[in-house]
Amino acid sequence: MKKIVIFGGGSGLSQMLKGLKLFPIDITAVVSVFDNGGSTLRLRKDFNIPAVGDISKVMLAMSNTDTDIVNLMNYRFKQSKSLGNHSVKNLLLTALLEQKGDFASAIPVLSKLLDIEGKILPITEDNAELVAISEDGKKIIGETNITKTKKKIKRIIYDHEVTANNEVLNAIKKADLIIFSSGSLLTSIIPNIIIPEIVNTIKKSAAPKLYICNLVTQPGETDNFKVSDHIKMLNDYLGEGTINMVLANNIPIPDKLVHKYATEEQKDPVELDEKELNEMNIKIIKDKIFSVEEGYLRHDTLKTAYLVFSILMEKK
Repeated sequence: MKKIVIFGGGSGLSQMLKGLKLFPIDITAVVSVFDNGGSTLRLRKDFNIPAVGDISKVMLAMSNTDTDIVNLMNYRFKQSKSLGNHSVKNLLLTALLEQKGDFASAIPVLSKLLDIEGKILPITEDNAELVAISEDGKKIIGETNITKTKKKIKRIIYDHEVTANNEVLNAIKKADLIIFSSGSLLTSIIPNIIIPEIVNTIKKSAAPKLYICNLVTQPGETDNFKVSDHIKMLNDYLGEGTINMVLANNIPIPDKLVHKYATEEQKDPVELDEKELNEMNIKIIKDKIFSVEEGYLRHDTLKTAYLVFSILMEKK
């Protein structure tokens, strides 16, 4: 069975995994653990642990359990002051971290409960904060503040040195395909590729490196970005020429949705600039990879996963 390693965080990675888990692929999902909003922030402060929110979200996306269990895991205690807005999945993962001492021991227990095939790994076991360095030299500390800032970001770092998860390094070495998921570049994808050991191991791997491009831009983060600009930003951290494949949408998004995203969220469709990508020696896989769910744009999980699987089947 072909092995993939896919990097991401939260919603973007979860959407990809819903489709990928349906194919005969050995999946290792590597998750950023630096979320510092809402329930996760309070749990981090109370228990001095890395962020559990994105890990638990990804675990549900990979689960093969029934809807009632998924709904239970997503349930939040909105009426309780002591349990204020914590989700069951976050509390369970926190309890397991308290019992077991680290994600390496805690995740397999919850994986068994949720009937998960494949591996879910944090990029690090260390409890750290993301720090953005703006173009004017200011530091913006914490994922939530980075997301809200209006300043143009020059670099993403951690507030202190962190150690790479050895299981992640081993998975990269064995991978047939390395994927960088759709999602926020600054707070979901790049946090996985600012640890030198991770970057060096990715660069040494002979596996193709694929970026699944976002459908729309992110305000204050990727305004006016075309597909090639996303790859250039990732390669600023990985090293020039590291990413050599891209999966991108090439079908116009309906005008009504384009207008909705532009006016309500200040987001625009990401243009597929094939000439620039060809000059960068990027292999382009293009198709209609979006769906519309309850009035919102999403990556079509099944189509995207099928295209990823096709890449694996072509690779000898």
